[in-house]
Amino acid sequence: MPTISMFRGIKVCMYWGDHMPPHFHAFYGGSKILVSIEELEVLEGTMPSKQLKMLLGWAAFHQEELRENWELAREQQELFAIEPLK
Repeated sequence: MPTISMFRGIKVCMYWGDHMPPHFHAFYGGSKILVSIEELEVLEGTMPSKQLKMLLGWAAFHQEELRENWELAREQQELFAIEPLK
């Protein structure tokens, strides 16, 4: 599973050829979540509130890049890194 961004202890990844709807995976400590790219909602899992707010803010800012990476992943192509939260 390629890592597409990493910031403040949060790792953001996508699987190649993953199931619908378009989403990404995020990990923080022992927490793991799936986030919808279109709605920016947690589909599965939990994460501490502070980290979740940072992650969703980052995702809103980079939503188009997340969509582009999703399409690349569906086509089994190389994903590109997305700038981390500063």
